[in-house]
Formats: sequence, C-alpha cells, structure tokens
Amino acid sequence: MTTQPIHRPARPRPALSRRALLAGTAAGAVGLSLAACGKGKKADSKTVTVVTHDSFHVSDDLMKAFTSETGYTLKVATSGDAGALVNKLVLTKDAPLGDAVFGIDNTYATRALDQGIIDTSATVTLPKGAESYVVADTPALAPIDVGDVCLNIDTGYFSGKGLKPPATFEDLTRPEYKGLLVAINPTNSSPGMAWLLATIGHFGAGSFADYWKQLAAGGARIAEDWTTAYETDFSAGGKGTYPIVVSYASSPSFTVSDDGASSSTSALLDTAFRQVEYAGVLKGAANPEGGKAFVTWMLSKAVQEDIPGQMYMYPVLSDAALPEALTKFGPLSKAPVKVDPKEITAHREEWLNTWTGAVGK
Repeated sequence: MTTQPIHRPARPRPALSRRALLAGTAAGAVGLSLAACGKGKKADSKTVTVVTHDSFHVSDDLMKAFTSETGYTLKVATSGDAGALVNKLVLTKDAPLGDAVFGIDNTYATRALDQGIIDTSATVTLPKGAESYVVADTPALAPIDVGDVCLNIDTGYFSGKGLKPPATFEDLTRPEYKGLLVAINPTNSSPGMAWLLATIGHFGAGSFADYWKQLAAGGARIAEDWTTAYETDFSAGGKGTYPIVVSYASSPSFTVSDDGASSSTSALLDTAFRQVEYAGVLKGAANPEGGKAFVTWMLSKAVQEDIPGQMYMYPVLSDAALPEALTKFGPLSKAPVKVDPKEITAHREEWLNTWTGAVGK
C-alpha cells in the first residue's frame, strides 16, 4: 500500500461511537433528523437518507462530489452506537428510517440480516479482498472498513515506573497490574462488546467469566462508554489514573509527537478483536436506487482513502493510500481473535448476562 501524510487532530482521537467528537461535525448537505421516510411517506427521488452511528464522517468535498456525480443529496440520520442503530432499525423496519445504513458491525450483522432490515437484492460490486468480510454469504451487507479493538497502554507511565508493560490477556491478572485497567461496558458500547468477544474467543465461552472475575477482583474499572474510558479515565487520553484502556489499534497513530517520531501510547495487538463495519440498502426504502448509489460511493477509492483520516478505520480497498502515521503507529493485528458472527447472534444475551454476573454489574 502507498502512504500519504496524516493531519493529526488537536487531541487524540481513536475511533467510532468510539469517535464521539465527530458527532455533529458534518456540514453542508448533511441533515441530522430521524424522520421516517418509508411507508406512508412520499419518496424524494433526489435525496438519499442514510441512517448511521453518531461517528459517521466524510470530507465535505466528497459529500459535494457525491451530489454532483449522482444527482442525489445525502441526508444523514445519526442513531447512537452500532447496537442502538440496529435496534432502532429493527423496531422501525415496517417504516424504514432511511434508504441506506452505514455502521452495522460484525457483532450485530447477523441480527440485522435475520431481522430482515437489509434489502438482500441490492448488491454492489465489492473490491478484491472485501469478500472475506462478507457475513452469511450476503454481499448486500457490504464491508466498508475494519479496525481492531484491543488494549492500549500509556507508555510513559510504564517507563516512568520502571514497570514492564503487559502484552497478553493473561498478563492483566498479574499483581503488578492490579488497578491499572479501564475496560468498557459491553452492554452499552460496541468497542466494549468487541473486547468482550476478544476474551470469549481467547478463553472460550466456558472460561471467559473466570477471567473477568479476576479482572474485577484486581480493581479493573468498567466505564460506561469509550469516551469516558479514553478521554477521562485513561492516563494518556485525559487526566485519569488508569494506564491501560480498551480502545483501537489505530489509537496510537493519534497520540504521535509533534516531530512524528514517537507515540505516547501503544496498542497490545495480541488482545485484538477485528471489528468490521458494513453498509447496505434498507428493505422497503423509499429510494432504493439512491441507497445503492451511496453504498457504491462508500467503496469508491476517494471515500476509502478518506476513511482513515475521518473515521480512523482501515478501508477494505486493498490499494487505498493510508496515512503514514497510521501504518507506522496503528497497524492492524496479524492474528486478531475471531468469533463466528452466527455464534455472536446466538449467544449475545447469554454472554452479556454471564459477563454481568462475573463483574457484579
């Protein structure tokens, strides 16, 4: 892959609901209402309403280019985190909130398909390599970007204490790391859910609860969302006292020094779970052709190359240029933990209940 310079945000900014600072920053053609546009509403053939998570953001010039190239104006309706997004779409599937959706991730993808909210006939051409991320042999739910949820550490804390940083899941249960971790509630947060799945995939469905009991007994804090965990509790992200946090593998590329030579944080790639985000046309959409045009546009090279700097995820387009800081400080894991999406759908509530009992929530 080729690389291009990255313009770092004014403050560390890892990723999606996980990217709360981006909420509300899109301008121009972007609307933020959630008015239903399905049954009972007259279709506006020149508008495409996209329902997405709070962190959707594409550069303004690309938004304008979409309109000039397709004739459609994008109207973006934000709807919380990935889980809240899917839940809302399920509840409103008889009167769809929009024409297309972006931000359903692989922890919710099979639920979205099982509930029939995606128009499975509205397929687009996927770039080479993206097929490996397709869920349930349904390319209509098109993979758009990927990112690894994993532990991040405040490197300055550990060097200052003369303490060797942890590297594995098991390391966190050692006494020298007691009281240093802030994790995220998986019932509220998609990165929280992703890292819960990382522990399930690593330890197994029958043993992950014991691991979480050890973490809880060792003083691990459970934040309610990524923003609180990273920007308040994490010692390198805010003014917190916890030097280990659940975040993204890309996060260290946004805590780079002014000279670009180092980062104040580091990702523990052996604790990673790969999150994939999808887009698709909503079943019963008022403007399905516009919805399909949106999905195609999200896979265009221009948008794919825009994603790392705007949403801090890796594009699925293999030859997309990447920011230099991302490739240097925020690489993806070579062996992320995997959990079958069908297993996630089948056992989600069971696993969440087990986790709740383990940590005493």
